[in-house]
Amino acid sequence: MSDTDAPADATSYPVDARNRVKRRHDRGFYDHETVHRLLDAAALCHVAYVVDGQPYCTPTLFWREGTRLYWHGSSASRMLRNLAEGEPACLTVTHFDSIVLARCGFNHSADYRSVMAFGQARLVSDLEEKRRALVMMVDRFFPGRTAGLRASTEQEIKATAVIVMEIERAAAKIRAKGVADDEEDYALPIYAERLPLRTVIGAPEPCPRLRPGVARAPDLAAYREGRSLEDALAEAHAEAYR
Repeated sequence: MSDTDAPADATSYPVDARNRVKRRHDRGFYDHETVHRLLDAAALCHVAYVVDGQPYCTPTLFWREGTRLYWHGSSASRMLRNLAEGEPACLTVTHFDSIVLARCGFNHSADYRSVMAFGQARLVSDLEEKRRALVMMVDRFFPGRTAGLRASTEQEIKATAVIVMEIERAAAKIRAKGVADDEEDYALPIYAERLPLRTVIGAPEPCPRLRPGVARAPDLAAYREGRSLEDALAEAHAEAYR
């Protein structure tokens, strides 16, 4: 077996030329725990695919169930029409943690945590699976919320397509190094720093047309002002799938 074709155990994804981190192998992770943790702390992904030789990359909301990824969109979407019969796809997420200013342009960088997941994406055609997925499209972010909502109409369900992809290969890549100059450059009188970045939740803005007496539900407490969005998303996913 070559060093570019490593098997997986029950807790890791297989590694081959498709998902092996090519540069800085020390930053690559293939274990389920790391990959899933980064996926569950994200809401927006980018799905890359090819239509008639033309590459496309589409942003969309997504969620994970075990080793399956789901996303949705309009039934008229070019992406979803292309993936309807089962097509290779790559889904990526990125957590942007800092901008790094060094003493040389070459060493300017960023700290980040990212995942690339590969598989065969297909349209969810079974009606019951689709209905369940559309519930989790909401409840993955807000556990139990769908039960208190107006039920979706048949036309709304028909107008929404759901895609599922079993993760065949995946790789997480993490840089958490901060400033890393060449040793001789530390003596230079040049300012350097790390600019930490966080996405935090702002103050809720209630709909101005709420009926009198309708209050914010207690189950939205995880999404409170000033909290890290990824912490709220990770908590919601754990609650939805416990």
